[in-house]
Amino acid sequence: MLGFGIGGLVDGIVLHQVLQWHNLVSAVEPNDTLEGLQRNVFWDGVFHVVTVALAVVGIALTWLGGLGGGRAQVAPGRLVGLVLVGWGAFHVVDQLVFHLLLGLHDIRDAAADPALYNWGFFAIGLGLAAIGTALFRRGPSQEEQRDRSTQPS
Repeated sequence: MLGFGIGGLVDGIVLHQVLQWHNLVSAVEPNDTLEGLQRNVFWDGVFHVVTVALAVVGIALTWLGGLGGGRAQVAPGRLVGLVLVGWGAFHVVDQLVFHLLLGLHDIRDAAADPALYNWGFFAIGLGLAAIGTALFRRGPSQEEQRDRSTQPS
């Protein structure tokens, strides 16, 4: 959940605002008029609210799941792995739902071949998820960490 929210925030900040490659609904609401731009900015704002909410829920779940309150700790490598899996999942869901199913936007609206960017974004998502899975599997489990912390040095 945390990684999914972070992935959405990075997408919104970098691709929507900094690079201005697309907006959430730019394929159905062109930006070539003031009214169109206002609608796009509104829906980008809704998108940012949702991704912040997902990140906050992810933080809360992480805290309740063992990082806070003196309970068992999640190994940092495993946590990073899970965040990367969530971030990759955002890329995959964005491509399948917002690009293909709903047709709301392409990653780079003005590209000569938008499909190249869309599927590249999808491939990056699969790569992030694969790296995250490898990091998660490589890190010690909670039980292994607990065993290490209870053993005398």
